[in-house]
Amino acid sequence: MRTMKRVAAATAVVSALTMTAACGSDSSKADASASPSQSSAAPSSSAPAAMNDVAANLAGPGCAAYAKAVPKGTGSVAGMAADPVAVAAGNNPLLKTLTAAVSGKVNPKVNLVDTLNGSDFTVFAPVDSAFAKIPKATLKTLSTPAGAKTLTTILTYHVVAGQMTPRQIAGKTLKTVEGENLKISGSPDKLKAQKANVICGGVKTANATVYLIDAVMTPPSMMKK
Repeated sequence: MRTMKRVAAATAVVSALTMTAACGSDSSKADASASPSQSSAAPSSSAPAAMNDVAANLAGPGCAAYAKAVPKGTGSVAGMAADPVAVAAGNNPLLKTLTAAVSGKVNPKVNLVDTLNGSDFTVFAPVDSAFAKIPKATLKTLSTPAGAKTLTTILTYHVVAGQMTPRQIAGKTLKTVEGENLKISGSPDKLKAQKANVICGGVKTANATVYLIDAVMTPPSMMKK
């Protein structure tokens, strides 16, 4: 039953985000009110303030759809804020493939969970539909022992040290944990990381700020090969 609920939630999120992208809606004003607290108990006097703090820096055309589709629970905006980033990503119905990639399920030689949970980061997180665009043959190669280095390079290119809000990264060139630069373009509410569109950015976890993106990014050095 739990698996069916998670599949239903993921389907609802993808459907809602697709509709939002097609309409080109701007969710920056709706986010703060779209995500109720994950607690099922009677709210305390500090609950509204806490929710406002979590949603304060949300930006992107898909934020309202995400908050509406997953309004509560560990995968919601409020729920993700309670856990370190690798755990929070695992609870998000949009990030199952990324979670598998960083936790050794795609390639046993690549497990970045402790690293990601161990410091402050800004994480550009490709959603499941982004990974679905990668040819199956490429994914198979990344799962082999020989592909471990390439997979690690790709994953760490999506991570930047320190936490940054949409306003702080807009128009900047960031140095990734992988070592190469990542160019961020656009305005805070409509950002692009390399050629990937930010669906919803500024999502807080206990130790990171997450940007859901619609494509898996490739480090510049790999594009030259």
